[in-house]
Amino acid sequence: MTVDPDSGLLSPVRAGTPAEASTGDEAWLRAMLDAEAALARAQARLGTVPAWAADAITAAASGARIDVVELARGSRATANPVVGLVKALTSAVDASAAEYVHRGSTSQDIFDTAMMLVADRTLRPLVADLDATAEALAELAREHRDTTMPGRTLTAHAVPTTFGLKAAGWRQLVLDAAVRVRRVLDGGLPVSLGGAAGTLAAYLEYARLADDVAVAGHPGGGRDALDDYAERLTAAFAEETGLAAPVLPWHALRTPVADLASALAFAAGALGKLAVDVATLSRTEVGEVVEPAAEGRGGSTAMPHKRNPVLATLIRSAALQVPVLATGVTQSMLTEDERSAGVWHAEWQLIRECLRLTGGAARTAAELARGLTAQPGRMRANVASTHGLIVSERLSAVLAPLLGKAKAKELLGEASRRAVREDRALREVLDELPAITEVLTPAALDGLLDPSAYTGAAATLVDRALGEPPRPPHPSDQA
Repeated sequence: MTVDPDSGLLSPVRAGTPAEASTGDEAWLRAMLDAEAALARAQARLGTVPAWAADAITAAASGARIDVVELARGSRATANPVVGLVKALTSAVDASAAEYVHRGSTSQDIFDTAMMLVADRTLRPLVADLDATAEALAELAREHRDTTMPGRTLTAHAVPTTFGLKAAGWRQLVLDAAVRVRRVLDGGLPVSLGGAAGTLAAYLEYARLADDVAVAGHPGGGRDALDDYAERLTAAFAEETGLAAPVLPWHALRTPVADLASALAFAAGALGKLAVDVATLSRTEVGEVVEPAAEGRGGSTAMPHKRNPVLATLIRSAALQVPVLATGVTQSMLTEDERSAGVWHAEWQLIRECLRLTGGAARTAAELARGLTAQPGRMRANVASTHGLIVSERLSAVLAPLLGKAKAKELLGEASRRAVREDRALREVLDELPAITEVLTPAALDGLLDPSAYTGAAATLVDRALGEPPRPPHPSDQA
């Protein structure tokens, strides 16, 4: 049996997702071939490669059948796969076109351009999944705008909040991630064109030697046509690939890769926040949300009763890995000279894993958000589980001007301890304290102890986050 070394066996979060298809070895090989073909076409547009040769190279690149395993193993002799790729592509074209393959180029031009093509092809479905996740979370926030639940700090109940506000917070992080990914897509993925040492010398030399370097604006060719040839070639290459044109060659200036890794790390972290909250709220003893069900999902090999939060687990696994990998990419900015020995090479697997893990997490998050079910009844029960202590902050604020801050704190502290010690409702304990009942009527106490009436600006914040006009809370929707 032939084993696919890139099957995702140890990385199920990306297995079978668009990010896996767009970042695999075959996809990377396709991107390198596309870069070679685009370069030939760009040179043909400027008259430094015959149009027929560019067509032949494009056709050969499109139909090339290259053994990716053989190419990978051959790369051990050259430290990068482009050398073997160029040899294979040259063999695939007619002999008359062979001299125009990879003309004036260097391995890093092709590989870095391919990296940006792979990134572009991965980020587009990724950002669509972020949008879908945000849309689903907006619906949750809208539906549960007034659904009261415990707010938790340092793992313990703090004050009431709403599930709508929590969902709106998840959504805001996902929107922030989408902004960062779009910023990279909008001009942040450039072609690489520098030649051997970032001067484009060979490109210009071949242009000088070409029979016809005439282009629009330079019908006579010659020196005038060469003065801005590097800029025009870069622009033509960018247009042929659909990528951006950089100001300078970036063989040793790794801003595009560092920016890409940074955006992916943020996106993975944003999705990770959603995942860790869902996993926590899915705990048996909490039970405030339920992941979407699917045949066979969440099962245990040993415990038939279990339904594990698998989607959250997958997303969280990616969110823990991508920032670490991105740090390695950023570290690779410390490249020496005009091309590094090992630093450039170290980026490849790191950036691929960042792309595929974040892409897999985004696809998983869209599924999770669309099917996530809130459990208001459990939220209600959990709010009530501390016997009214969850609104002690409100009582303290109301009683301070009536009794004095120190006295109010002392009374409420003792009442809270009694409620816990005696397993009684805080309301009952307060009824036994004359200092409280003399300044607050039973009706006032009931109102102050209603958790759903102490969610602060939660509803307004949800409205603002969703871009909707403020509206009063709906008591019938409150938990």
